[in-house]
Amino acid sequence: MSDADWQSEFDKYRASPEFKLLNPHMNLEEFKKIYFMEWFHRLWGRFIGLSFVIPTVYFIARRRVTKRMAGTLVGISGLIGFQGVIGWWMVKSGLRDELFAPGSHPRVSQYRLTAHLATAVVCYSWMLLAGLKVLRTNRYLRDPETALKTFQTLKSPALKGLRISVLALTALISVTLLSGALVAGLDAGLIYNEFPMMGTGLAPPKSELFDPFYSRKEDRSDLIWRNMLENPSLVQLDHRILATTTFFAVCALVLYARTGRVRAAMPKNVKRGVNGLLHLALAQVTLGITTLIYMVPIPLAAAHQAGALALLTGALVVGQRMRVPKSTVALVQKALKAPPKVQAEMISQKLMKNIAEKK
Repeated sequence: MSDADWQSEFDKYRASPEFKLLNPHMNLEEFKKIYFMEWFHRLWGRFIGLSFVIPTVYFIARRRVTKRMAGTLVGISGLIGFQGVIGWWMVKSGLRDELFAPGSHPRVSQYRLTAHLATAVVCYSWMLLAGLKVLRTNRYLRDPETALKTFQTLKSPALKGLRISVLALTALISVTLLSGALVAGLDAGLIYNEFPMMGTGLAPPKSELFDPFYSRKEDRSDLIWRNMLENPSLVQLDHRILATTTFFAVCALVLYARTGRVRAAMPKNVKRGVNGLLHLALAQVTLGITTLIYMVPIPLAAAHQAGALALLTGALVVGQRMRVPKSTVALVQKALKAPPKVQAEMISQKLMKNIAEKK
């Protein structure tokens, strides 16, 4: 852009609550840096949308996918568009007139920020599970006999408890991840920058955690939930508790998976996935504590957020490996009933693959 264009954009920012109350000394060169971050984020979001929607239209138009997968692709495409709307709605919350009031802290709504992150996480998880299902189904169809044996193994009663535990852990990781968005939205990581202590104790005083300042009703009926969602001290404490609980839940899952009956029933890829969860959890705890101690530098904060998504990915992968979709079983059974010539081709392809892997 020309100098005049840049000055025009800078003048718009100078009229915002954030500039007037937080960054009144920012110059044009510093403005260009934050402008680039926002511009690139929006451009990258549009690129993601187009890179998904265009192939979706092609696959559906050419009838290269099943009706169920077509519905999945359309649903994800719609969610990507909705994510853009949520992003605009979130940014708009940082431009409210009441943010000019003395004592206010201009920033986007932590609720809308959490909604923006939640939509992104759901979209990513949906993509991941859809892709894994396709890859897994294709792998099973290349060797339907082995696939049926795997299905029988996964139906073992010994794995029922593990399957439920992985599902519960996935939910816990998701809640912890979203609580991190509240921490970011309230800048709650900029206080109590030590661990495991918070000031002089493991938690701040009760009067600080449940401050009447955050209540908006005369009868104080909203005192607890508003402090949990709007008080930076309590929001950080909640995130610490959730993160610690998640870590020990992963450790408990790993120990449970190593008990004799469960361990004997688990397929190898499930064992690897469960062990991988422990490594991801250790890395994520290290990143979280480091990010807090160093007062949330952007590279560490971004790595911490990526670590949360990696941990969620690990849980989703383990859960998917333990699930046996009825549609996949039907396809495998259909493949076994195929004419001998077709089965011979499948066996031949498997042998060629084994030979290539050994080489």
